[in-house]
Formats: sequence, C-alpha cells, structure tokens
Amino acid sequence: MLHVVTADESGKRTDVIVAALAGASRARVAQAVKRGSVSVNDAPAKASHLLEEGDLLEFEIRAPDALAAGPEAIDLTILYEDDDVIVVDKPAGMITHPARSATSGTLVNALLGHVAKLPGDALRPGLVHRLDRDTSGLLVVAKNEASLRNLAKAMKAREIRREYLGLVHGVPQHARGTIDGPIGRDPHNRLKFAIAGDGKPAITRYEVRSAFPKHAELLFRLETGRTHQIRVHVAAIGHPILNDPLYGRAEARFELPGQALHAWRLKFRHPRTGAAMEFEAQAPHEYLRARTLISS
Repeated sequence: MLHVVTADESGKRTDVIVAALAGASRARVAQAVKRGSVSVNDAPAKASHLLEEGDLLEFEIRAPDALAAGPEAIDLTILYEDDDVIVVDKPAGMITHPARSATSGTLVNALLGHVAKLPGDALRPGLVHRLDRDTSGLLVVAKNEASLRNLAKAMKAREIRREYLGLVHGVPQHARGTIDGPIGRDPHNRLKFAIAGDGKPAITRYEVRSAFPKHAELLFRLETGRTHQIRVHVAAIGHPILNDPLYGRAEARFELPGQALHAWRLKFRHPRTGAAMEFEAQAPHEYLRARTLISS
C-alpha cells in the first residue's frame, strides 16, 4: 500500500501510522518492519522513525494465520458431565480458549480432546462464560447447540449464579457492598480495563468472609460478566486482589501464578431438564497457603 503522509500525521511514529492505516496490531507492524516490508521515501524504515508531511509511505502487512482450536490430551477435573453439559474446575494458569498469544494448552484444547466436538464458535466452542488465565474454578460448558442456546439465554437473563472467593489487600470499611461501575478498555494501557463512563455496565456484589490484620477474604457475586470485572472493581475501591500483577502488584512470597481469585460456586438450571444444578470447588492449595500466610 502506498500512502502520502498528511499534515495531521506529521511528527508521528511510522509504526503508529502504519498500524492505523492497515488496521493491524503494533506487533504485526513490527514484524513487517523486521522483514523490510515498510519503507519511507523508498528506504527501509524503522518503527520509531518520525514521519514528515509529504513522505511516501509504502508497506505490506501480511494477514495473520487463521487460528484453530484442536484436541489435545490434557487432564481435566470434571465435576459433572451428561449428554448436554460439562462442569469443569479450571486450574489457575490455564487460558480458557486459544488466542494469538496462546494457541495450545488451553481449556478448549483439553475439552476437544475429551469430547471431540463442541457447538458454537470455532475458537470458543461450548463456552458460555470464561475465566482469566490465572483465575481458577468452575465453568459450565455446553455439549450441543440446544444447550448452548439455552445457557446463553440464562446467562443474559442473569439466571446463572457465579460466586468467587478472593484475597484482597486491606479490609473494606463495610462488611457488604455493591460496586457499580461501567468497564471499558483502559485508554493508557490496552492490556488493562478500567471503570469508564462509556464502558459496559458492570455490577459486582461483595461481602467480607474473613478479615485479617492487613488483608481480607471476600465473597463476590457477579451481576454481569465483563473481562477482569472483579479485579477492576476491587482495585478501584482501593482493595486490589492479592498478587494481581496487572491491577495491583506481584508478590514473590506467594506461590500463586497470578491473582488470588477462585470461581468457587456455580448455580444454574439444566438446559434441557430445568433441574437446579449447584456445584462447589475448593480453592487450590496455592490459594489456601496464601490465605494462611496473610491470616497471621
């Protein structure tokens, strides 16, 4: 693609302008620069080169390889399974579904290795909800199209109850509370989310389960399911999740892979029979050890 740099683009980095023009990530642009596929005035350009009005910018950005989720022989902790659903206890450190940063070793890869075929999106088959990589705990997975539709409707109607346990810094002033703050992408860090006026509605209810000298264990109930919702909300009220490297700080004294957050309880109605289903998964031993450390 050929492009003549405008006055508005003058003074900006080459990679920033190429990414905007191509609709590509900075990482893909960096790869193109490395290949020599980006030039300014017929000379290979550096990503950091500052453009001037009238410069002739030429670039070729390759389309990313298509992602696909395939079966892998990975052990799963299954609490319940029938012809319609699977309830699994995801370990901390496992990504829920494939993405550019992780194309294998995910929960979806493990599920496809267990059942061979799942309904829905090719990269998120069977998934009704998901958990962050370092959040452990319960997920319900649909095994057929009817179950996926019915569970999705139940999720939208807030009829699937999810309760989490989390260790936080400090002790909230009130024993119970509701955090109501819309969540959107953090404008200063694309890896993070933040409470933003133009974000999507998000409501988290919490109660103090145990109070310690400088920390607390909270029980969370989600009214909505935004990305990083609990982590964003508690950080916003000054009580970030313990060992959260993104919204708090990583602490080497704990043997946790990331934030001390566990999807503890899951309640829903069976998508075919309507029977009430309720499951509980004990927090992993790393979480329990961290809880013991902060309690003394």
